Amino acid sequence: MAELRVKGTGTIKLFESDNTSSVTIASPASLSADKTVTLPDADVTLASGTMLATDGSGASLTALNASELGSGTVPTARLGSGTASSSTVLYGDQTYKAEPGGGKIGQVVHTKNTTYRNITTSSFVECISVTITPSATSSKILVLNSAHIGKHTNDTQVIERMYRVVGAVDTSTQVLSDISGDNKTTTHNDIGFSATQFYDSPSSTAAITYSYRICSYSNNSQVNYNNYSGGGSYSSQMTAMEILA
Repeated sequence: MAELRVKGTGTIKLFESDNTSSVTIASPASLSADKTVTLPDADVTLASGTMLATDGSGASLTALNASELGSGTVPTARLGSGTASSSTVLYGDQTYKAEPGGGKIGQVVHTKNTTYRNITTSSFVECISVTITPSATSSKILVLNSAHIGKHTNDTQVIERMYRVVGAVDTSTQVLSDISGDNKTTTHNDIGFSATQFYDSPSSTAAITYSYRICSYSNNSQVNYNNYSGGGSYSSQMTAMEILA
């Protein structure tokens, strides 16, 4: 039968029946106060292995199932290596890296214009514009423009042009597009909607105005914006989008 022996060295030994092996309970070298070891109420069967202490640090727990985490928050440092921040994301290789960039829409500026214009000059007249301020010099600007144009003078054309204006700088060297419109001989020709788009690299963080302008191919020849002499009411729209690098 098993034997319990109390030794003078501050240990208790519980031997098995043949006295070949034992369980030793040893007292600490020093204690600040009395300690209590409380056994569980439920039946506990230790078939084999080592009985671990569930100390406050949990250092002795080596096989904790993650499904048992019922509350609290796992610290970011435990999820992966690197620095977790608002500008980093956790990748599949368990490392925090910079958030992917490029191709995102930073901002959108949109305007609609319903003003009818009758233009009889070969000098360009602004019909609609949008102003956008890029957040970085590496950003691109995509400008979409839908303009209703027409003419009611024979043998003329509607000339369309898009300008980039930065501050007070507005020169021919900054023309982004120059498009010839309809030149049919029919008077009161309704050309319809002219859809254009421009992908710009301004390399600036200053406010930029994209200005859509039209003129007649020749003086005293009439061209129209948002309407023509046969009547009707139309609208045109322009959108500028900042594409982040």
